[in-house]
Amino acid sequence: MSSATTIPPVSAPTTAARMATGSYLNGPVYDLTLLIGAPVLAFLMGWAVADPSDAAYSFMLGQSPNRVAHIVMFVFSMAHVGAVFFRSHGNPKIYRHYPWRFTFAPLALLAAVTASSWIFVSVAVLSVWWDVFHSAKQTFGLARIYDMKRGNPAEMGRQLDLWLNLLMYCGPILAGVTLIEHVKPFQSFDRFGATLLTSVPLAASTYQRYLTWGIIGVGLPFLAFYLLSYARLAREGYRVSPQKVALLVSTAVVSIVTWGFNSFGEAFFIMNFFHTVQYFAIVWWSEKRNMQRLFGYDESAAGIVKTFLMFLGLPLIFGCAAWLASAWNNQMLLNMALVVSIMHFWYDGFIWSVRKQQVAAAA
Repeated sequence: MSSATTIPPVSAPTTAARMATGSYLNGPVYDLTLLIGAPVLAFLMGWAVADPSDAAYSFMLGQSPNRVAHIVMFVFSMAHVGAVFFRSHGNPKIYRHYPWRFTFAPLALLAAVTASSWIFVSVAVLSVWWDVFHSAKQTFGLARIYDMKRGNPAEMGRQLDLWLNLLMYCGPILAGVTLIEHVKPFQSFDRFGATLLTSVPLAASTYQRYLTWGIIGVGLPFLAFYLLSYARLAREGYRVSPQKVALLVSTAVVSIVTWGFNSFGEAFFIMNFFHTVQYFAIVWWSEKRNMQRLFGYDESAAGIVKTFLMFLGLPLIFGCAAWLASAWNNQMLLNMALVVSIMHFWYDGFIWSVRKQQVAAAA
């Protein structure tokens, strides 16, 4: 984290150029609704579909009393997983960087999970925790874009923000009531006699109180360090982004309340809902023109509407297919859905890196 304090002050020309383009990605209404305010919107949605008489059920495990909400959320969440292909295969500037990752890698993984039940279970367990990491990185990426829009250098405070976002997502899970649900998939290793792995849920239950105190013991000092570090960066020329602050605060509060306490049994609904809304908003903002070219539509109002319908419709078709695979317990379809999920986490991680200059230009 020392690199966060060694960045030179922001130059006046750079700041002026950045601020002239505005401090939002796509305007205040778009950002405040679909990006910054998405956690709060999701929280209200979770409260609306909850069953107040029983907060002990697990939406993750399909136990929500609101069956319709469960199906809609599953389809919507899996749809955003498929939307990554607009950023990878649908963007020629990205695709040409890693053609083997976009062609050979998913086929190889599909062959592996199909050939080996052990690999399938291992990848399924990995996907649960990679999803958490991926969600943290998404909020981190948004926060960094808002910083860039205020004219701050790309590396200023970068490590501070990265660790804060990991703490915001992972901390409430490790210290809260949803930890057990996150480690329950380890029980699937029982069919292979892997007693060490199947004992993870019991170990988590036994020692969670120590994890809770450990997270508190690390989290509070880090939060103080984070604020003091940014106060020092402000003296060196850092400009605070109100959008970034609002995003981090809304995300942190909702993450703690939902992951930490699962207040009304809809933690997974809430966290997946706002992550999905944000992701679709990001992809539309960053890939709209690429999708227009991909589908052969012009930039007229009708062309934009058609592009938007394709942008939502194709991923939703995949989401429906993934739900049918789960409902029918069709192993081949489940394999394909799992591979797409893993590719989503992996692709999105390095696409952000590849697009640094493109994002900087857009900012």
